[in-house]
Amino acid sequence: MGEFEVDGEDKLIVAAKYLVKELRSGKSLTKNAKKVLGNLLLELSRVVIAEDTQDRDEEDEIGEIEERLNVVSEKIMTREVDESMIWDLGSDEGNLYLDAVNELRSLIDRLDGSEELSLRKAHDVLQTGMARLEDEFKHLLVENRLPFELEHSSFRSIEADHGVEEESMASFGAASTEDLILGSNNDSRRNSGDIVVDLVSPDVILDLKNIVNTMIASGYDRECIQVCTMVRKDALDEFLYNHEVEKLSIEDVLRMDWATLNTNIKKWVRVMRDIVQVYLLSEKSLDNQIFGDLNEIGLTCFVDTVKAPMMQLLNFGEAVSLGPRQPEKLLRILEMYELASELLPEIDALFLDHPGSSVRTEYREVMRRLGDCARTTFLEFKSAIAADVSSHPFPGGAVHPLTNYVMNYLMALTDFKHTLDSLLMEHDDAEDLTIPPSPDIINPVMVEEESTYENSSSPEKFLAMTRHFYSITSVLEANLQEKSKLYKDVSLQHIFLLNNIHYMTRKVLKSELRHIFGDKWNRKHTWKFQQQATEYERATWLPVLSFLKDDGSGSGSGSGSGSGSKNLRPRERFQGFNTAFEEVYKAQTGWLISDEGLREDVRTKASMWVIQAYWTFYSRHKNSVSERYIKYTTDDIERLLLDLFAGSSKSLNNSYRR
Repeated sequence: MGEFEVDGEDKLIVAAKYLVKELRSGKSLTKNAKKVLGNLLLELSRVVIAEDTQDRDEEDEIGEIEERLNVVSEKIMTREVDESMIWDLGSDEGNLYLDAVNELRSLIDRLDGSEELSLRKAHDVLQTGMARLEDEFKHLLVENRLPFELEHSSFRSIEADHGVEEESMASFGAASTEDLILGSNNDSRRNSGDIVVDLVSPDVILDLKNIVNTMIASGYDRECIQVCTMVRKDALDEFLYNHEVEKLSIEDVLRMDWATLNTNIKKWVRVMRDIVQVYLLSEKSLDNQIFGDLNEIGLTCFVDTVKAPMMQLLNFGEAVSLGPRQPEKLLRILEMYELASELLPEIDALFLDHPGSSVRTEYREVMRRLGDCARTTFLEFKSAIAADVSSHPFPGGAVHPLTNYVMNYLMALTDFKHTLDSLLMEHDDAEDLTIPPSPDIINPVMVEEESTYENSSSPEKFLAMTRHFYSITSVLEANLQEKSKLYKDVSLQHIFLLNNIHYMTRKVLKSELRHIFGDKWNRKHTWKFQQQATEYERATWLPVLSFLKDDGSGSGSGSGSGSGSKNLRPRERFQGFNTAFEEVYKAQTGWLISDEGLREDVRTKASMWVIQAYWTFYSRHKNSVSERYIKYTTDDIERLLLDLFAGSSKSLNNSYRR
C-alpha cells in the first residue's frame, strides 16, 4: 500500500480512514481485532482529555496575564495623576516604578497575538511609562547637574599689555615694545593626567543607569539619546556662554577689529584647553557611567552632545585662519596652532570611533589651516620690514621703532621655537630666504653660511628658524642703512647705526635669541656696532682736533669744521677749536644714545680723543696766548662731554669762562 509511505500525522490520517472504511463494510471482526480497536478507542479518549486540559490551562494563563496586566497598568497609570517626580521621593520609589514597567514589558512578550485588545492596551500603557521615564530621566539630569569651573585651569596666554600684538605694522610699534616678553613661563602647559570631574551628582548615576536600561530594553534608545543629548548640550552651551564664548559666523570674525579679535582668541585658547582636556573627558566618562556596556549608544550620545559646540569653536579657528596676514596676529595664531597640536592626541582618543570621525577630521583641517596661516604671516613679515620706508630721519639718531618692533617680535617668537621651526621646516624656503643686495656697511651673511653656524651655547639646532631669523635681521639692517642716509650729518648716520645695531645685539645676547643666532652672529654684530663707534669718532673729532695740530695739517674732513686751519697762529687755533667744539656740543647734546653703558663708552672714547690732544696743545701754548682766547680747561672739556647724547640740545654761551 503506497499510501503508508507518508510520514507523521498524514500516516495516522490514512490509517484512520482505512479503519473507518473497513468497519463500514459490515465484515465481522475477530476477537483480536476487537481488542485492538478497544485499545485504540481508549488512547483516543486520553488524547481528547489531554487537549481539553491544555486548552483550559492556556485560558487560565491568559487570564493570569491579563490580571497582572491590570495590576501593573494601574501602578503605572496611577503615577500619571500625581504631578510630582517619582525619583524626588527616593530611589526606592523609582525602582518600584521601573519594576512595574519591566514586568509590563515581560507580560507583553508573553501575550499571544490573538489577544489583540489586551496587547494594544498594554502597549499604550508601556508608551505612557516610557514618556514618564523620559521626563524623570531629564529631571534627574537637570536637577543634579554640577557646575564646571575653570579654577583648576592652567594655561599659557599672551598678555595684551606686552604690546607687540597691539601695534599696527604700519608703524612697527611706534609705542615702545621694549618690555615685551611672551609667556613668562614657557612650560606652563598643563599635563591634565586624565582629569575627570563630576558633571552630574554621583548620587544619581545608578538611577540614571537603571532608567536607561529599562528604556533601551523597551526599544526606546533613540528617545533616551535625545533627552541625554539635549540636557548635556545645554550644559555645555551654558558653560561657553558663561565664559563669553559667542556664537560667531566666519563673517563676524572677519569683520572684527584687532583688539576685539585678540580678546576673543585669548578666550578661545583658555576655553579650548579646558574643554578638551577636562570637559570632554568628563562628559565621555559620564556617558560611559550612564550607558555602561551599551558602548555604541553611549558614544553616540557623547558625540551628539559635544559636536555642535566643538564645531562652534573650530569655526572660530577657521575664521581666524582666513583673515588678513597681519604681523600683530602671528603670536596669537601660533598660540592657537600650538594648542591645537598639543591637544590633537586627546582629540583623536576622544573621537576615535566612527560617530566622532567628522569632528576629528574637521579638527585636523582647522589645525592645518592655522599652521598655514602662521607660516604665511611669518614669511610676509620679512617683506613688510623691507617695505617700511621713512621720509624723515628719526629724531636724535635713536633706536628706530622698526628695530624695536622687529627685535621684540623675534624675542616673542622664541616662545614658539619648536612649533615655528617645525612649520618653517615644511616650507620650501629657497626663494623666501633670498637676501637683497645690501650696502657694504651691512654685509649680510648668506643663508648657506648661516645654516651651518656654530652654536656652542645650546644643544638644540632650530635650523629653519635660524635661517629665517638671520634673513630677517639682514633685511632689517639693510633697511636701517637706507634710513641712515636720511641724516645730512655723517656723524649722526653713524650714531643711528650704532644705536640700532647695538640694540639688536643686546636683545639677542640677553634673551632666548642667543640660542637661535649663536655666538658667530653675536661676535659679528658686536664688531659692527664697534665699527660704527669708530667711524663716528673719526667723522666728529678729527675735524675738531685738526685745529690743535701744530703742523697745521688740518684734515678738513667731516663737516668741514677744520677747513682752512693751515698756518694758523695758536690763538686762532684756540678760537677755531672753540667754535668747532661748541658746534659739536650744540648738535650732539640733542642726539640720543638711550643705552647707558653704550652712552658712557662713546663719551669715554671721545674724552680720550679730545682731552689728550687739547691738554697737549694747551700745555704748549698757554703762556703765549692771551687767556681770553682760552675758553676751556681740560676739566671743562671733560665735564661738557658728559652732556652729549642725552637727547636735549644745549648751547654754550660765547662768554663761557672756566
